[in-house]
Amino acid sequence: MIDMRAMREYRLGRVRQQLKQQDLAAALLYDPVNIRYSIGANNMPVFRMHFASGRYCFIPAEGPVVLFDSAEYAQGVADFETIDEVRPPINCRASYVGDNAPAFVARWADEIADLLTTHGGGNRRLALDRCEPAQTLALADRKIDIIDAQEWMEYARAIKSKEEIDCMSISIGVCEVGASRIRDAMEPGVTENELWALMAHANIAMGGEWLECRLLTSGGRTNPWLQEASDRMLRAGELVAFDTDVAGAFGYCTDFSRTFFCEPGRPSDNQRKLYGLAYEEVHHNMSLIKAGVGFQELAEKAYKVPEIYVPQAYGFVAHGVGMCDEWPNIYPLKKLQALNLDGVIEEGMVLAVESYMGEVGGPEGVKLETQVLVTENGVEWLDTFPFEEDLLGREI
Repeated sequence: MIDMRAMREYRLGRVRQQLKQQDLAAALLYDPVNIRYSIGANNMPVFRMHFASGRYCFIPAEGPVVLFDSAEYAQGVADFETIDEVRPPINCRASYVGDNAPAFVARWADEIADLLTTHGGGNRRLALDRCEPAQTLALADRKIDIIDAQEWMEYARAIKSKEEIDCMSISIGVCEVGASRIRDAMEPGVTENELWALMAHANIAMGGEWLECRLLTSGGRTNPWLQEASDRMLRAGELVAFDTDVAGAFGYCTDFSRTFFCEPGRPSDNQRKLYGLAYEEVHHNMSLIKAGVGFQELAEKAYKVPEIYVPQAYGFVAHGVGMCDEWPNIYPLKKLQALNLDGVIEEGMVLAVESYMGEVGGPEGVKLETQVLVTENGVEWLDTFPFEEDLLGREI
């Protein structure tokens, strides 16, 4: 029983707050995740990630929100309080309009300029996340000052409402069903792809949307990390590691990782060592997180990965999670300092805390990750899927 109206109003309010803070007249959004966050409207997001031109949204700091989408889709969002008008889009992509693109770009730019003039109060600063290069140039020709929207959209999305956390909890629950099915189905002869299909099936069947990647590997393919699932068959005594990276229920991302042991047999001393170190890193770093802690402070106090595993250690201490991976990215100290990046962890952020343990050329590796809500005094653990007692060397 999630109050979807309250969630949509909260998110649009966050966007408009950022517009005003950045002295922006309006935002023009093409990224389907940004559109969905801002107004709650979702339409073929994966397709729109690479064919964005036919769907976009104009959001003024003050004034009516205009969604540009098909008439068929408009019927489904007619009662959304975050949308004041739906207009047909002007598609400027060459694959749609061929050598007529300049004429379509001109029509499109005139319409956007007219909206900005009508609702911008004399302000010509327009935030834009992405579109065809010719469109950006056409706006500049009309004396519109283009500002990159993505940076401040990340800030808007970073602090979650109660309703957003409720949506995340449902998305995580679905992924935990998928993880349980993977664990139950593991046996010699099953392929990595067959196991990963169980996660995909659970997500789609239970209201989720898509999978960002296919990070499930077994045996020697667990080292190095970031290889995708293949037709390799499992063997007894091997590790199986996966990272969910699922756009789940209500479009909210679930991002936790687990590593399992394929029976029959018992884990080796090295497998338990790798797992124990990864478990220690995740839990040590979780214990440091609370509202008000700076990125540099967190990185300085973060778990000290043993030297042999440093070359392949995971690239983040923690990173933000919302409708996808998002701000903030908290890197290990050396990288954080090299980027001259700092910030403060805030209450209401959701972070994924990660670890990977595997030496260069080693036989296997262990990937663990957990998703937490930042509170005033620490974190609230959002995923509940258990860690492996046998890999921790405990009796089961």
